[in-house]
Amino acid sequence: MNDAATALPPTDRTRIRRVAENARYDRATLHAIIDAAYLCHVAFADDKGTHNIPTACWRMGEHLYIHGSNGGRMVKWLLQGAQACVTITHLDGLVLARSAFNHSMNYRSAMVYGRFEPVADKHAALAALMDHIAVGRQAEIRAGNDKEFAATTVLRISLDEAACKVRSGAPVDDAEDMLHPAWAGVLPLVQVRGAPVVDPLNTAAAPSYVAAWAAQTA
Repeated sequence: MNDAATALPPTDRTRIRRVAENARYDRATLHAIIDAAYLCHVAFADDKGTHNIPTACWRMGEHLYIHGSNGGRMVKWLLQGAQACVTITHLDGLVLARSAFNHSMNYRSAMVYGRFEPVADKHAALAALMDHIAVGRQAEIRAGNDKEFAATTVLRISLDEAACKVRSGAPVDDAEDMLHPAWAGVLPLVQVRGAPVVDPLNTAAAPSYVAAWAAQTA
């Protein structure tokens, strides 16, 4: 197991050259960005062109996991060894500067390169997805049956070729723009958890993770 503080050596694909001071190559930052996400985008190319498909994601150790139907285009091509690029972005704010070309955004983003591989233990992997959605959920739901598991493919990609880019803080203006009389600052953006909406046909009491949902920090 790789230590979370260990740096990911940049490759030709992951070395960040534009605004390189925002680059992060440590595993702790990468893990945090993935763990805060429920969705990622998987880019790949097939005989029809290039695609970028949003899908559920979760992390186990040093791999990012996804799943899909056996008949899905993405699953078929990834199983054939297609190169993929996985991206995750969390937008934290709009940065308003005094100059149009110094406007920016505060964000946390990650890119992972490589090839996906099939996961043999689908039961354990999909149970981890349930726990990523809500810890304890797996123990309460109906487990998948043989037909459902047979129709589902679970894939994972190593986190060994990855890079993150993070920006935070105030706008950075050029000296000659500092006296321009325009408002400057940050308009924060946050993900808000709303109150749970119960299914009209529900008969079960709300578990603790449902009752605490709106009070948790997204």
